Amino acid sequence: MRPFRPIVGTLGYLWDRAGDRVLMIHRNARANDDHFGKYNGLGGKVEPDEDVVSGFRREIREEADLELDELRLRGTVTWTGFGPNGEDWLGFVFLSEAWTGEALTGNEEGDLEWVDRARIVAACSPDPTERAAADLPLWEGDRYFLPLVFDEDPRAFHGTMPYEGDHPVSWSYERL
Repeated sequence: MRPFRPIVGTLGYLWDRAGDRVLMIHRNARANDDHFGKYNGLGGKVEPDEDVVSGFRREIREEADLELDELRLRGTVTWTGFGPNGEDWLGFVFLSEAWTGEALTGNEEGDLEWVDRARIVAACSPDPTERAAADLPLWEGDRYFLPLVFDEDPRAFHGTMPYEGDHPVSWSYERL
């Protein structure tokens, strides 16, 4: 068994609960981007001199020009063998419902869009017809953990999702 030496990253969702919409990035700026064409939360790699919360706050500042007034850790996900380079990631997944500032409309990775949460829920449905109707291209594995980000269970989830290329092989999690 090979040693687990993951890239540590953050992934987060800003939820405007009043409008029931979520700030996402449509990765459409660079055709050579592994995420090209997909919608994703905001975030990125944690730098060597920062903790995961500081890293997430920095990423939101850089990607959306917003300052977070609050955030909650909703869970962690271990992705092994992810993407074309087969990288291992340990992701800390956050949710924020309070921030200061007006979100940018885009950045060097793509367009920032407020997406109706109902559309995200539909894109995560086990029903392929409902997923297709949502017309929201996500990573295939996102549909397993995204419902946990927005549910009312206060416990954090901790999951593992091995990948083979662009496809998850399995998903398991527990809540604490």
